[in-house]
Amino acid sequence: MTISPLTISPFWVAGKPVTSEQTVVVRSSFDGSEAGSHYVPSTSDIEAAVQAAHDVREEAATTPAHVRAAALDHVSRTLGERSEEIARIITAESGKPLKWALGEVGRAVSTFRWAAEEARRFSGELQRLDTDPGGTGRMAIVRRVPKGPVLGITPFNFPLNLVAHKVAPAIAVGAPIVLKPAPATPLTALVLGEILAETNLPARSWSILPTDNEAAAKLVADPRLPVVSFTGSVPVGWGIRDSVPRKHVALELGGNAAVLVCPDWTDLDFAAQRIATFAMYQGGQSCISVQRVYAHADVYDELVSKVTEQVRAMGVGDPSSPRTDVGPLITTAAAERVESWVAEAVQLGGELLTGGGRDGATVEPTVLTGVPENAKVVAEEVFGPVVSINKVSSVDEGLRLINDSRFGLQAGVFTKDLATAFDVSAKLQVGGVVIGDVPSFRADQMPYGGVKDSGVGREGPASAMADFTEERVTILTGLTL
Repeated sequence: MTISPLTISPFWVAGKPVTSEQTVVVRSSFDGSEAGSHYVPSTSDIEAAVQAAHDVREEAATTPAHVRAAALDHVSRTLGERSEEIARIITAESGKPLKWALGEVGRAVSTFRWAAEEARRFSGELQRLDTDPGGTGRMAIVRRVPKGPVLGITPFNFPLNLVAHKVAPAIAVGAPIVLKPAPATPLTALVLGEILAETNLPARSWSILPTDNEAAAKLVADPRLPVVSFTGSVPVGWGIRDSVPRKHVALELGGNAAVLVCPDWTDLDFAAQRIATFAMYQGGQSCISVQRVYAHADVYDELVSKVTEQVRAMGVGDPSSPRTDVGPLITTAAAERVESWVAEAVQLGGELLTGGGRDGATVEPTVLTGVPENAKVVAEEVFGPVVSINKVSSVDEGLRLINDSRFGLQAGVFTKDLATAFDVSAKLQVGGVVIGDVPSFRADQMPYGGVKDSGVGREGPASAMADFTEERVTILTGLTL
């Protein structure tokens, strides 16, 4: 089914499409046009989804690996076959430029493929227990089993791939999942439901509920959903964890991604291109968008000039155009906030080199220099197309400034010196360090997550599968080993 303004998308309860009396229109943040609409689940629909997940948990956990892997493979292949259609839905509902939406679909294809591969090799281990006399003739089989149904809560900025990072590992381990997509961007997740419905998974093992935050809070509190996997804002994430201390809660929260350009780095054209691109891509609405750059004095002036030149050349406007690099933010209110933060940075002594303006929900790609560390564009998560470049006199000064943040998701370090690479990797207080590139790199199979206010737990199919499961030991006796 292709989403259009004339289509009302059903939601999914226990693997079945459901309609209701209430509908919601989803609009483009670029021009207010209707991207589509969907039915809204009632209280009884939500109850049915949760009870189904609870009831099917044993069946889902014992579903053969080949069935789970085949379902994941089917989703991966079908996303690839429908990539153009789904990318246009992402662009319509989120304002993400089409070229980045196509990239997101490609990444989701990879995420489901990796989960299928992990499902096939998700086994466990054997342990000898006769290492002491009391264990003679005994052996342990250590397996990982689902902790129970998963509640996945996803944000607006990656309406497909961050959904994939909840759904795919849950399927891979045999855990039922109830997914609550972001209210601003539910249409892509609902299309994913169509594809899941084509598989041989236990029908009651998944639901997709485009509902409001009040209903989400009730889902978080429901004891039948013992695992919560949340991606979104810092206060909401920690609030969830504090509200359900006996549940297993995984959080992928905000970032304030920094780059350090060391004096030995000579290819400043490459560094500038990567910094400019990944400070501004999808309007800076990524937890690992480049936000802070600390450039050594030896390379600072040339780097600033090259980054500014790259940013000024970017295409801004209609996200459906293949020539657009930077589209709108998710709401006009979000753009107004970013605009005010840029103004504050200038008021505090920063220099505006390019950008800073706003047209509706679209903020011009912005480069600042000399911004004090207490300005919001440096201290907080901008989540907009803004990068601040400051000069440092040493690598150690750069490390100190990067670490002087309540966030710790990923950092990028441009150096060719192996000793420096190992040193910064050991000292940076982040979940991931990218050497020779920006912090915005993420391969979807790798462990991904942060420290401090950036969250707890790791995503990536194998990492999330471990997070959604726990060890169970079976001890065999009377054996000759």
